[in-house]
Amino acid sequence: MDIQRIDHVSVNVADLKAAKAFFLEFGLNVIGEWEMDGELLENITALPNAKVACAALGTRDGEVWIELVHYQTPEDERGIRETFANTLGIGHIAFAVDDIEAVLARLNMSGVEVLSEIQNYKGQYKLVYLKGPEGILLELAEKFR
Repeated sequence: MDIQRIDHVSVNVADLKAAKAFFLEFGLNVIGEWEMDGELLENITALPNAKVACAALGTRDGEVWIELVHYQTPEDERGIRETFANTLGIGHIAFAVDDIEAVLARLNMSGVEVLSEIQNYKGQYKLVYLKGPEGILLELAEKFR
């Protein structure tokens, strides 16, 4: 059996409403929203008394989606930790865009932290890293035409 594809990427957030608003402004669409608790969630996560609120946000074609998860219980006692491009673990989420400058201009209105100027990668891509809500690292990639 072969892996078919990545189904989705899950991101835990402290403020689901703010994270959802950011990704809607970013250009994703709501696929669904739900809450979950009980034995199934406890067994999947190995967390007793787990209760979550979730929002699924995706691209228009439905090919890619992220799941924003707010754990109502148990809470992460460590809180949000600052991450950098070299922080161990999952590094960032990269999005292919048609017009990197237009996306950055739209996001600048929402106070996103852009980490560098747009970079030219071997004449093939324009690339830039930014920090989204709660320090989530994002990469924008525009393929040169």
